[in-house]
Amino acid sequence: MAGARPGGTPAEWWERLATRLIEGLVFGVFYYILFIVLWAAFRTVGVSEATAGRLPGVAAWFLAGLGYTAYEWVALSGAGRTFGKAIMKIRVTPRDLPRAALLKRALVYPGPVMLMGIPLVNLLGGIYVFAVGMIILIDKPLQRGPHDRLAGTFVVKDLR
Repeated sequence: MAGARPGGTPAEWWERLATRLIEGLVFGVFYYILFIVLWAAFRTVGVSEATAGRLPGVAAWFLAGLGYTAYEWVALSGAGRTFGKAIMKIRVTPRDLPRAALLKRALVYPGPVMLMGIPLVNLLGGIYVFAVGMIILIDKPLQRGPHDRLAGTFVVKDLR
């Protein structure tokens, strides 16, 4: 798929960034609710004290990141876009990709969010997210990230 062209006009970097910010707000709310529930549950059974209070955060990041990754995979497998992409009027193409290719895409990005609760790994995760953004910025004219290249996808304007 290296020589393939998108089925439309490539989405601008700022449209992709706005999409992730929109989805990040919802993800953040989900994460904090999950963290509070897990913190209360772990504290009740005494697990929180045994792990210096870190287990609820690690577990919440993992579960929320897993949920976000699964949501992205399912949304792209069905409609070809997430709710953030729908708001920004962009979509992933081609639409007829195997679900396995879209799973690879979701595991490469935003999949690493699952590991963000682990100290030091969260720093590496932040660097990775920044690097993906920079790659999208400098990849002209298609503005593809490593997750797009791995799956053979393009993010394009949805002119419907």
